Amino acid sequence: MCAYAVGNGEKMLFFKKSKKEETPEKKAGLFERMKSALSATRENLVSKIEAVLGNVSAIDEKALDDLEETLFGADLGTAVTDRIMTAVRAQYKKGQLKTPDDAKNEISSQLRAILSARATDDESDGSSERETSPQVWMIVGVNGTGKTTTVGKLAARLAGEGQKMLICAADTFRPAAIEQLAVWAERSGTELIKSKIGADPSAVLHDALAAATARGCDLVLVDTAGRLHTKNNLMQELEKMRRIAGRKISGAPHETLLVVDATTGQNGLNQAREFMKVTGITGLIVTKLDGTAKGGVLFGICQELNIPVRYIGIGEAIEDLVEFSPENFIDSLFK
Repeated sequence: MCAYAVGNGEKMLFFKKSKKEETPEKKAGLFERMKSALSATRENLVSKIEAVLGNVSAIDEKALDDLEETLFGADLGTAVTDRIMTAVRAQYKKGQLKTPDDAKNEISSQLRAILSARATDDESDGSSERETSPQVWMIVGVNGTGKTTTVGKLAARLAGEGQKMLICAADTFRPAAIEQLAVWAERSGTELIKSKIGADPSAVLHDALAAATARGCDLVLVDTAGRLHTKNNLMQELEKMRRIAGRKISGAPHETLLVVDATTGQNGLNQAREFMKVTGITGLIVTKLDGTAKGGVLFGICQELNIPVRYIGIGEAIEDLVEFSPENFIDSLFK
């Protein structure tokens, strides 16, 4: 049997909170934090684009070749670079792209479109599944991406918005992961289902989903072990957990969110490819954007795998795990 803890071990009451609209001041503050966190990525991408365009008064073939070389070197990946340059060259041939500002605006527009492709679809897709309670979100990723910390921050964030949360500590191979989650559960008043070190993760998940159903929880966050994407046995274990979730709760897991460390650059895209084969990733959480110039990896993953970004980490504080907005992200880079 698995043990559960509620905060500090005492029963706590959950109060629904209405989600408040952000004030203009809060939005402005978030925008400034985003700009600060993305400064290195902006320097690696936008500043280099501006350096190329700043040397020309009008767009010509040489300027286009220089732009292409710059994009290849900015961790966007081949597919994104090809898409952007195809669009830029098409506009150039039509005579609609003449000035450096025209080129910059077209690049910005293409990048925004890549990040926004799934945004409208997600509003309507799976509406019946979203009515299922509890919702089950599996959080996956390799060791070192900040996955367990992200689970804790996400639980605290959603609990603060009025969701009755439950965390399933299914990373049973790493004692520190369970300890971290226990701290976050206490901070946020979130129930925690855990078991002894080395226990079967699927058994922990089974008990967690039974508890969540019995206690009327809105959402279950499942912290999985940090799986090396090259280890087939670990990926098979993850697939087993998905099957168990589906048998216990209709449509589960309703979200499978892959945590990607932005500092790994294109390796993050390789991880996403491998996880996609087994788990059917529904969204990304990209961490450590404040400590890297490789934030361009977001575009490569979204373009190739058509996976939306759900949340991004722009710092170490709890409020620095923020819902992703394509508009804010692009504006933070280009404005």
